[in-house]
Order: sequence, then structure tokens, then C-alpha cells
Amino acid sequence: MPIHSGMTPQDVLDKINAESIRLVDIRFCDMFGTWHHFTVPSGLIDEDVFTEGLGFDGSSIRGWKTIDESDMIVVPDADTAVVDPFFADPTLVLIGNIMDPITKEEYPRDPRGVARRVEQYIQSTGIADTANLGPEAEFFIFDSVQFSSDPWRSFYALESGEGTWNSGAEGSTGYRPASKGGYFPAPPTDQFQDLRSEMLLTMEKIGIEMECQHHEVATAGQAEIDMRFDSLVHMADKLFWFKYIVRNCAVQAGKTATFMPKPLYGDNGSGMHCHFSLFKGGENIFAGDGYAGLSDEGRWAIGGLLRHAHAVIALTNPTTNSYKRLVPHFEAPIKLAYSSRNRSAAVRIPMYSSAPVAKRFEFRCPDATANGYMAFSAIAMACMDGIQNRIEPGEPMDKNIYDLPPEEQESVPDAPTSLEEALDALENDHEFLLKGEVFSKEMIDAFIEYKRVNEVLELKTRPHPFEFETYFDV
Repeated sequence: MPIHSGMTPQDVLDKINAESIRLVDIRFCDMFGTWHHFTVPSGLIDEDVFTEGLGFDGSSIRGWKTIDESDMIVVPDADTAVVDPFFADPTLVLIGNIMDPITKEEYPRDPRGVARRVEQYIQSTGIADTANLGPEAEFFIFDSVQFSSDPWRSFYALESGEGTWNSGAEGSTGYRPASKGGYFPAPPTDQFQDLRSEMLLTMEKIGIEMECQHHEVATAGQAEIDMRFDSLVHMADKLFWFKYIVRNCAVQAGKTATFMPKPLYGDNGSGMHCHFSLFKGGENIFAGDGYAGLSDEGRWAIGGLLRHAHAVIALTNPTTNSYKRLVPHFEAPIKLAYSSRNRSAAVRIPMYSSAPVAKRFEFRCPDATANGYMAFSAIAMACMDGIQNRIEPGEPMDKNIYDLPPEEQESVPDAPTSLEEALDALENDHEFLLKGEVFSKEMIDAFIEYKRVNEVLELKTRPHPFEFETYFDV
């Protein structure tokens, strides 16, 4: 059975016996998007495990329990069962939810718990019963990467046979995308057709419904592979599988893949445009007869997202590198406006189809360094706040914002320009996330503190190679 096929604990036990599976891998993620795992013999898995869980040391997980209260429990979700496509021995993977061993309650810093509570909250309001997400995750495929950040030395070096800088290399065939010239070229200019197809087919193998794969705009192997939309928790589960499969397929091919938003200076960065809609009783509540085919609820959802965008972006763009992508003139949506078809606005309403079921909007700011559980949840909660408070998004911006006169450009709010700015916004605007106890104040505070201390401050205090180039002989 594929992932999210409605498996019960008994179904999992039957699958283990029928397929002679000897190992079970338990997976969960921290607040910052790293997938963790441990493996147990399949004989340890019984029906009680799906209620009582398995213990582990939570103090070793970033941003979680301290050493004096480190014991945690991970409770596997039977509906996530799927056989790992890479391990040598047949291994069944189960994604788990984190619980406190004393209180038996959900651990408030577990990102998957946040996403589960969003779905419960949306249903409790009566406004909708399903939030659907369709992320378009982009990434780069490189031949190799080297980096170091020592007190006396700091550098990175990327290599790609498809990189435009290798056009003058000895033995070059001349077939490679130029900078900003990588959108949809056929092979041999596109050198990664087979590898991307392998990634897509591996995702299909574990039961993820796929839509498309193609080369993206940048040189040096920038890629996009699209999954078909799914409900919030299911799609966040799938995003972790997506990144895992991309990386492992790349390594098996002797390559390396990164979801860093801006690994290359001067070329397009990698985003994760997120398509979002709300359904009730199988009907899309965003479909209507207003602007671009939107209903009032669709318009108000956009209003809520734009009002809370600075805070949301702290979770959808959670790295310092994220803001090297959010700059003008690289198709990055730095202007907090909405429009149909217009890719210079942060929120775009696609017009490919007039079918009500397809009505949605696309939030173009996010990137794939985000933890899907938290990022998708933040988007959904901002939209729910917009609907509940009937927040109007203002007039649409149906023109290239970058071509407007400077004074008109300045009238359109900008996305945050740094992680520090986004974290400040989240600190000052997070009440909408606390509704229904979806996010906890404890989790938000821990996230902000970790990011400020371990990422913002660390980058601030390090000399940069460009500073030597610019200032060494001043």
C-alpha cells in the first residue's frame, strides 16, 4: 500500500509478516526541518506501539527538551507506513508524533503536532474541513560542494559540469544553460533529465502522486519536481519524503542536491511556491464570481496572508540564505501584493483552469528550507484569520511591479529583507497562530531564540570573503 492509504496498526503488522520485513525505521522532525530516525527490529512492533510509542532522548534534538527532562516518546502513525526505497535490507518507515512520557499529551514543540492541530482547528470553525497544499520545491544538483567556516578561513566552492562557467573548460561540448537560461531546454543542454525522472519515479514508487519535472531557470542543474496537491499533514509528510528522495538519488548518481534558496550569486534562486485552497464537503470555498474567479472567502484569505506575511515568512523562509533570494529582478516575489497571472506579486491566482475545483492562490515567497509542517500551518492560520475577520486585501496589482515608477513601487509593501527582520515580525505578530492552541507560545519563543542566537548572530559576527575583496586595502 502507498503512503496515506488508510492503513491501520493491524495492516502494518500484516504487511511486515507478508513481506518478511525485518526492520522498522521510526522518523520524526525537529522544529528546523531535519528528519531524524532510528531503526528497530520488526519483532518489537506490535499494536501497543501505536498507542504507547517508543522512547528516545529528546535533549539531543535541537530546540527540544533539556537534559534534566529529556525522555520523550514517539508514537508511530500507521497511515504513514511505506518501504524505504534506498535501504539494502527491506525496511518499513513509520512517521511518528511526539508525546510527553509523563503527561501523555502532545509535545508542543513537535512540528507534526502543529500541523495536525491546524486541521482540527479548521474543522472546528465550520468554515472548511480540508486545507490543500501544493508546493513547488526547487533545488540545485551539483557535482560537488566544499565549504569551511573557520576563524582564519571561510570559503565555499561549487562545481557543476552543467554550470555556465565551464563553457571554456577543456573538452567542453558547449551544451549547458547560460545564467538565467535554464528554463525548459531540451537535452543535451539539459543534462539531468534522467536523474530528475529517477527522482520522480522513486516518489511514485512510495505512493506520492506526481505531476511534472523540469529544468529550472538557473544554470548548473537547477530543477523543479511537482507533487499533486494534498491535505496539509499529508503534504508535509510528503515534502520530507521529497527532499529525502532527491538527496539520496543525487548521491547514488555521484551528485549532490541542495535546497538552499541562493547557492549561486547572480542567478535565480530556488523557491517553493505554495498553492493553497480550502474545501468544505468536497466543494472549493475559494471558487466564486469575484476577481479572478475568487469567492469572498478566497479574497479574505489573501487579505489575512498579506496582513500577517512578515510573521509567516519567518516560518516559510527560515534561513539567512532565504533573503539572498528575496531581492528584485530574479523573479522573486518581494512585493506583498496579489494578482492573477502576475509573477511579480507575492500572491498569484493561477488562471490555467476555470474549473471551481482548481481555484486557488499561489504564495510565491516560501523556499524549501522551510519545515513543511510549520510553514503550511502558518499559511493556513493566516488565511483562516483573514476569513474570520473579513480582511480585505486591497486592490489587485495586475502589472509588473518592477516596471512601476519608484514612487509607485514604494507604495507596495515589501517582504522582509532579512531573517532578523522576519523574526522580529513573528515576535510581534503571532496571536493568529495561537488560536485553537495550534502553535504554542513556548514553541514560537524557542524557534525565535534559536534562530537569533545560532544563525543570525553567528552570521553577523563572521567576516565575509567579499569584505576582504572590498575593504582589505581601505
